Amino acid sequence: MTEKELIDRARCGDERAFADLVTRYRSRLWSICYRITNDRHDAEDALQNALAAAWQNLHKFRGDATFGTWAYTIAANSSKMIVRSRRELAIDLHSLDLADDRPDHAERAADRDAINAALALLSDDFRAVLVLREYTAMPYHELAAHLGIPVQTVRSRLSRARAQLARALAETYDLAGVA
Repeated sequence: MTEKELIDRARCGDERAFADLVTRYRSRLWSICYRITNDRHDAEDALQNALAAAWQNLHKFRGDATFGTWAYTIAANSSKMIVRSRRELAIDLHSLDLADDRPDHAERAADRDAINAALALLSDDFRAVLVLREYTAMPYHELAAHLGIPVQTVRSRLSRARAQLARALAETYDLAGVA
């Protein structure tokens, strides 16, 4: 069944169609929740809240973007609410697939730890926009619409977040003096 057909059936109350629709995006939704909350239990709560919100608000889905893009935003917002409620600025990219072919698992784990530490230094707003942009490749105009901020603010936050992340990683890898 196509995404549109599943959405139409889910809007008519077909829970199975909604489950089939969500299954297509579940691992990314989970990753977004986990990366933003930095806690498996909080990520589970955020994902459950996001899925419930998506089901309850499916009638509001306009179809301007894919269902996945819409659901990613709900998951990110749900995760941010949980993070705000506990007021921690932590994120874990343990599940991040680093795009390299190095066979050494320890090196990849060290990279994940370095990214985790660097992202933990970012504010909630910077971290959320960076994770959404880099992980989902959501276009700037969609990020702006879903976050309720102007496109220029998205660009600014991404630029600042990337710069802060690069500085933190440079310090971790002692690359500041390397040209």
